[in-house]
Amino acid sequence: MGARAQDWATHVEQVCLPLFGAAFDAARVTVGTRLLDAGCGAGLLALLASFRGAQVTALDALPGLLAIARQRLPGADVREGDLEELPFDDASFDAVVAVNSVFYAVDMAAAMRELVRVVRHGSRVVVTAWGPPEKCEFLRAVMPALGPLMPPPPPGATPPHPGALSEPGALASTLEAAGLRVLEEGEVACPFVFPSTEASWRGNSSAGVNQAAIAHSGEAAVRAVYANADRAHMRPDGSVRYNNVFLWASGERP
Repeated sequence: MGARAQDWATHVEQVCLPLFGAAFDAARVTVGTRLLDAGCGAGLLALLASFRGAQVTALDALPGLLAIARQRLPGADVREGDLEELPFDDASFDAVVAVNSVFYAVDMAAAMRELVRVVRHGSRVVVTAWGPPEKCEFLRAVMPALGPLMPPPPPGATPPHPGALSEPGALASTLEAAGLRVLEEGEVACPFVFPSTEASWRGNSSAGVNQAAIAHSGEAAVRAVYANADRAHMRPDGSVRYNNVFLWASGERP
């Protein structure tokens, strides 16, 4: 995604604004909160948290996105790193939010343990994930056709999947397995709306999963997947809308 970071920031990142708000409320983000945005992307969530008065630290693995995050958050602590090995001391934060990032970790359990390690005792970790496929038009429209275009995973590896935590109880179980006491769960409607099919393609093709498919199968094949999906979800004014639901869960470190 790094090579197309600006397209991601321009066309895609804002579709999860309702989810950002739910995560802030669940994490009790307010003035003075020392917050870690774990998997910050281009920094939009971190920027909004700073508007609430939080002291924001942001981390992501992709340099291209981090360059945008640093422009948006001058003076903030914005670092490159992996969720499985966070470069922070124990109990460094009052809250941690991981919006749609944990299920991309190579070792999800290790990533969750790290999120818990860096938050204070008695404070909250909030994790989000895609909702069930029957409530997510984007997943149903794109993933079945995109799957055959992806490169094969390394021997013995299980490739990350956006729907990995969509089964009932899966998100809460992931928090509990990491040692958190689950406090709340919920779901948020996050429609993906693009003003045109070109905007949809520019935004979606910037995502890492699609860049991998393009590298393996060619841009024409991947673009055809999105052209077909967009056609089925086009509105009379030429815009494209996919109705989706995302899940969130908050847990407290004992």
